[in-house]
Amino acid sequence: MPHFHGGAVAADPVVSVSPVVLPAPDRGEDLRVRVSAPVTGDALPVVVFSHGFGWSMDGYAPLVDFWAACGFAVVQPTHLDSRTLNITPDDPRHPEIWRHRVADLRRVLDRLDLVEAAVPGLGGRLDRSRIAVAGHSWGGQSASMLLGARVLGADGVPGEDMSDPRVRAGVLLATTGTGGADLSPFAAEHFPFMSPSFAGMTTPALVVAGDRDQSALSVRGPDWFTDPYHLSPGPKSLLTLFGAEHSLGGVAGYAVAETTDESPERVALVQRLSWAYLRSALDPTDTSWPETSAGPRNGTDPLGRVESK
Repeated sequence: MPHFHGGAVAADPVVSVSPVVLPAPDRGEDLRVRVSAPVTGDALPVVVFSHGFGWSMDGYAPLVDFWAACGFAVVQPTHLDSRTLNITPDDPRHPEIWRHRVADLRRVLDRLDLVEAAVPGLGGRLDRSRIAVAGHSWGGQSASMLLGARVLGADGVPGEDMSDPRVRAGVLLATTGTGGADLSPFAAEHFPFMSPSFAGMTTPALVVAGDRDQSALSVRGPDWFTDPYHLSPGPKSLLTLFGAEHSLGGVAGYAVAETTDESPERVALVQRLSWAYLRSALDPTDTSWPETSAGPRNGTDPLGRVESK
């Protein structure tokens, strides 16, 4: 197992393969994913990562590379909203992209055999009993659906339950909160699916929110992004990052246009705490989370705080 030396994680060499093509006849085009995994080690836990709006399997290297170097196999699908696919609003799939996103994550789980076979030396090394989902922004909402969140209909009634029993934990980064009156007029008009109910989100998850993440999609303040923690049943943990905006210091990549609050130190904290959370959430005997989160939990870390329920 990777471990800390003087605050740094001892990392393993990583292999990354893309595109790995998963057949998707009902999607209009096959699903392309990137697979990253350590070169050595067995019984690797799996993280399926959902990108934010417009991104692709090629983003989020600061997180994906770190997790893979620390013993996880990470699979990144390219969703239909990716800028690499150029799907326009008049495409018949456009109104249902949020559903396709959830289906993409589920398809990865259904075809882990293809994922394994596509990476030299990965065959037989995945631990299918330890699977997590993670996502940033819209990807956080997509991942949350597999944890038990549901979309409220116009009548306020929760829609389809898309939770997946194969998923044992989640990490939700800068994930939007409740809809209805909390949405800006633009969001209410263009994103009617942005109306989640977290009441059924029972799977353990770490919610990561920036206390300066002021979204144009909501009339509320940065606390909107803490809804997935406060409005879901436990066990959950919340990491609040001080001074962080929507990119949380640069989780999608350093020096990219979307990073308005670049902070390698902040990203390093997200790396360490998300890794530790997933280790312990997927293995109850693992003590990485209580050990690594001690500073933010005790109020002694200048970058953020952790609370749990």
